[in-house]
Amino acid sequence: MADALLERIDALGPRLALAREAVATRIIGQERVVDLTLAAMLSGGHALLMGLPGLGKTRLVETLATVMGLSGNRIQFTPDLMPADILGSEVLETAQDGSRAFRYVEGPIFAQLLMADEINRASPRTQSALLQAMQEREVTISGQTRSLPLPFHVLATQNPLEQEGTYPLPEAQLDRFLVRIDVEYPDRATERAIVLATTGAAEAPAAQVFDPGMLVDAQDVVRRMPVGDGVVDLILDLVRGCRPDEPAASEAVRRHVAWGPGPRAAQALMLTVRAQALLDGRLAPGPEDVARLARPVLMHRMALSFAARAEGVRLEDLIDETASRVVTPARAA
Repeated sequence: MADALLERIDALGPRLALAREAVATRIIGQERVVDLTLAAMLSGGHALLMGLPGLGKTRLVETLATVMGLSGNRIQFTPDLMPADILGSEVLETAQDGSRAFRYVEGPIFAQLLMADEINRASPRTQSALLQAMQEREVTISGQTRSLPLPFHVLATQNPLEQEGTYPLPEAQLDRFLVRIDVEYPDRATERAIVLATTGAAEAPAAQVFDPGMLVDAQDVVRRMPVGDGVVDLILDLVRGCRPDEPAASEAVRRHVAWGPGPRAAQALMLTVRAQALLDGRLAPGPEDVARLARPVLMHRMALSFAARAEGVRLEDLIDETASRVVTPARAA
C-alpha cells in the first residue's frame, strides 16, 4: 500500500511542475499566489483571492481552468445579482398540446470551476446562495437537491472593503473558503515583464496539463499522504492558540481577538500542508509548512475586537506571533 502511494506521488511531481510552468506562461511573478491556489484545488477546496483591481486575479482563474482541464463558468457579482442568477430556477413551459409543466434551468454554478468575480459587490443574501454548494457540493431548488459536477471549486475574487459598493462576506461563507490569498503589487522587474508580455500582438496561450479525473486522483493522493503526530500537534496548537478563550492563547490574542478559528481551520491546515508538500516534491509535510500556511488558512477565520481595530492591531502580526511561538520550538527539536 505504501509503495503504491509513493508511486502515485512520484508520478504527480512532474505533472504538477508542468502545470506550474503552464500557468507561468500567462501569470508572471506571482509564484506564491499560484502555489496557494493550486494547493487549494489539490485539497479539494475553494480559494478567496484578495486584492485591488488589475492585479491579474481574473486572468489567474481563467488560466487555471484551461491548465486543469475543467469546465468553467464566470459570474460577475453586482449589487442587483439575485440567488436565482447563480443557482438557476424553474420556468413554466407550455407544450404543443397545451399542457404546462415546470422545467429547471441550471444556473452557472453547475460547473467544475466557478469564478465568482468581485464576490463582495453582491448583497449578503446573494452571497449566501453559495453556502450549500461550497460545503455539500449540491444545491436545493424548490425542495429538490441536485448534485454539482466533480470536481467542484469556487475561486472568488474580492476587492478591499474600503472600496465603494462592497459588502462584507458573511462569516459562515468565509469559513468555507479553504484559504485566503492576498494578491499584492508586483515589483518593478516583474511589472516590466508583465507589460512586455501582455501588450504585444499576441500572448502565449496556456496549455492543458490535467483533466478532471486526474485532479480527483491527485486530491485522493493528498488525503492519503502521511502526517506525523508532531505536525498534527503543531496544527492543533496553532489553531487553538489563536482562540481568545483558550488557556494556550497569548496575552495579545486574548486582548485583541474577538473570535478565533474553529475546527474547520484545523481541517484546512491538515489538507493544505499536505498539498504544499506534494507541490514541493516532498513525501510528507513538516513544521515549515504549518508556519507558511498559517496566514492563508487563518486570516479569514478570525476577527479583531473593535478596540484592537481602533489601535491599529493587525491580524497578520498576531498569527505570525502565534505561529512563531508554536513552530519555532518544534523546528529546534
